[in-house]
Amino acid sequence: MNCIAMIPARYAASRFPGKLMQDLAGKTVILRTYEATVKTQLFSEVYVVTDSEIIFNEITSNGGKCIMSKEEHESGSDRIAEAVANVPCDVVVNVQGDEPFTEKASLAKLLLVFEDDHDHNIDLASLMVEITDEDEIINPNTVKVIVNEDNFALYFSRSPIPYPRAKDDNTRYFKHKGVYAFRKQAILDFAVLPMKMLEATEKIECIRYLEYNRRIKMVETTVQGVEIDTPEDLEKARRLWK
Repeated sequence: MNCIAMIPARYAASRFPGKLMQDLAGKTVILRTYEATVKTQLFSEVYVVTDSEIIFNEITSNGGKCIMSKEEHESGSDRIAEAVANVPCDVVVNVQGDEPFTEKASLAKLLLVFEDDHDHNIDLASLMVEITDEDEIINPNTVKVIVNEDNFALYFSRSPIPYPRAKDDNTRYFKHKGVYAFRKQAILDFAVLPMKMLEATEKIECIRYLEYNRRIKMVETTVQGVEIDTPEDLEKARRLWK
């Protein structure tokens, strides 16, 4: 099975513009993420996919591989769909550019879904991690997911789901880590499906699959990491890196 990784990278992020070019222990966030993904040794190729010459030059000048987007895109998966069309692979993993703590164990569990799926019943898999901090549960920057008994996603939201109307010590909350693994044809299909109301409202791209009756296999990991959405997240990442 030929697996590649692609890292979509926009310079003009809405919540924290230029965050991928911020310094993290002597290197930019995007370069840290690229190097961490390469270091896993799980992929035949790793590419950054961007609309920014600044990011393109940052990756290529440090010996990395980068693809410039030809069109404007609403989501990272749309950006990857354009880039992967002419790249030979069976599975493409979408690693978020703002996750410099990307590590091997979680990605290996994600790829195992496809290695065990001999009948090709699963087109898309993603990661989730249990969260217990109340501030994180209610934080709209943290995307939550609920699943069925077979760990297929039922819904994703920026709101707390399930809503804690009855306080119950058995209630569990899971954060969706923005790492997706697609069969190549699945991500090509994704790009031609028009965005619908729920995705547009929540601004969560994987909801598009659910709205079109596609299934997403969720894989639980215990690795939290740090997703850099705000300047406060960057400071947290800097402390953690030390």
